Parts: sequence; structure tokens; C-alpha cells
Amino acid sequence: MLGNKERPAQPTRYKASKEELLDYYKQMLLIRRFEERAGQLYGLGLIGGFCHLYIGQEAVAVGLQSAMEVGKDSVITGYRDHGHMLAYGIDPKVIMAELTGREAGISKGKGGSMHMFSVEHGFYGGHGIVGAQVALGTGLAFKHQYSEDGGVCLSYFGDGAANQGQVYESFNMAELWNLPVIYAIENNHYAMGTSVERSASEPDFYKRGESFQIPGIQVDGMDVLEVRGAAEVALDWVRSGKGPIILELKTYRYRGHSMSDPAKYRTREEVDSYRKQQDPIDRANAELQEMGVSEEELKEIDKEIKAIMVEAAKFAEDNPEPEPSELYTDVLVESY
Repeated sequence: MLGNKERPAQPTRYKASKEELLDYYKQMLLIRRFEERAGQLYGLGLIGGFCHLYIGQEAVAVGLQSAMEVGKDSVITGYRDHGHMLAYGIDPKVIMAELTGREAGISKGKGGSMHMFSVEHGFYGGHGIVGAQVALGTGLAFKHQYSEDGGVCLSYFGDGAANQGQVYESFNMAELWNLPVIYAIENNHYAMGTSVERSASEPDFYKRGESFQIPGIQVDGMDVLEVRGAAEVALDWVRSGKGPIILELKTYRYRGHSMSDPAKYRTREEVDSYRKQQDPIDRANAELQEMGVSEEELKEIDKEIKAIMVEAAKFAEDNPEPEPSELYTDVLVESY
């Protein structure tokens, strides 16, 4: 328990203007259409290795990262990373080129789906080791504190990674050193394929920091404005020097853990229920129509975003693979 320690304010749903909500809608739709196109390219054999899609979870990345300052703050996540890059304003063409292993990819075609990176944007991956990004994100927060740059690290991980030992070592260090870090737990209920009820003795992940005196907030991760409201509270907490905070975003992935996962551990009815009743894009669509945006305008936005995806896929397919010599670059910081 947190005892007498101050607790963060209870977040309220963000009151977005029509223009703001329209922007969030476009970002979520961009992620959705990008991931659908990535799934198609994977099926055609143009994307190799693993490919973890973000379909259904779009409100989390958009709601949180719309409150961050690109170039000042840092973001780090696991291997379900395409949506987080798009939410940080990175060109979909270079992300798609990376997925297909092309020279123009953001990691020069060497990272693929799971290991994307952009120092320019303060996006530090894309990590294949479950939970490893939590310790690295804690290090990024220490860098912000040490350099006094005013930045905050947003460190994402999932409900599966929440049971990793290195997560709790990171919590302990972050609280002891009062580090500026937001730990965002994307709880999509199934980790790689085991339900939270079967894998977690404490299924309320926002409580996981209490023994370290780290406060937590549970958020509806299927509502972009609920997420944005929680982001405002978390950033205010961390930027005011109160140390780390945990956000548990209750969300849901519509596809399997990766493209090779048939997802037989859940029913079709359950997935359909989330799609029909809680879809973050449909929610924003309905709210925008209540604000006066016409259905025709929203259809035109979808058409424009689909055209962007066609262009991104063509760019990726037309770009050459990296030269064999590229294997030996970016291995060490200096030349030896």
C-alpha cells in the first residue's frame, strides 16, 4: 500500500475539440489501415520473421503519445511496435520499408517488424526480449534526469511482461531515484496466449507498484479520450518531480499474438463483442458525427488513408534490399 504518500488526481475524460478528436481519429485509422496492409504483405511473403499487429489497441498509443513532446520525451516499447511509431509521427513509408527488409527502412532493413528505432524522434524500439524494454526505459528516464532536459520516458509493456522479474527491479530503482518515467501496461488480456486470470495472481496490474510506493491508475484503453485524460495526469505527476507512475490500459487485440497465432484460446464471440461494442475507432467516429462531422467526410478520410497505405506498400516493394556490407555497420558506436 502507498500509506500516507500523495496519490495522483483521478483522471477525467479529456475534453477534446472537434479538431483534436479528428486528429486522434486520423491517427488511429492510419494505424489500423497500416496494420491491415502489413498483414496482407505478410501473407504474400513480403514480410519475414515475426509480425505482431496492433489492431484494436490503437487508442492506447494515440491517447498517450498525443500528450508527449517529440524530441524532448522518449518512448520505448516491445515488439508490437508499428502503431507506436506511427503515433509519434514517423513516416509510414519508412516503417513499411523496414517491415519488408528494405534499404530505405528506418533501421536500414536490418530490424524488421520487431526492432525499429529512431533517435531523431526519441523512439528507442522495438525490443524482442519480453520485459527488457522496462529496464531500458528506466535507463532512459535516468538519462532525462541526469541531463536535466525536462524529458519523460514512456515505457510500454504488456500483461505478459508484467510478471518479469526485471520489471520489479526497475520499479524499485525508479522509485528510489525518483525517475521521470511512466510505465504503461497494455493489458490486452492474453499475453502470448494465456489469459490474465490463469497467469496473474494479481490481475489488477495498476496495483503492481504499490509495494514500491509507485501509484497506479487503471484506464479504459479502448477510449482514446479516457487514455488522453490519464496521460495528462501521469505527465503532470512525473514532470512535477514526484517520480514514476503506472498506467494500466485495459485494451484488446483483435488478431493473434503474432501473424502465426491462430488464437484458439478465445472464442470468436468474444472478439466480435469487442469489435462491435468497444472498438476505439468506431467510438471516435460516432462522437465526431455528434460534433457535426458528416459520415461522408469520415469516409473521405478513410479513402485518403487507404491511399497513403497503397503508396507506403509500393514504396516498400520498389525499394532495394540493403547491400550485404550493411551487415557490418551499426554494430559498435566507434570504428575499430
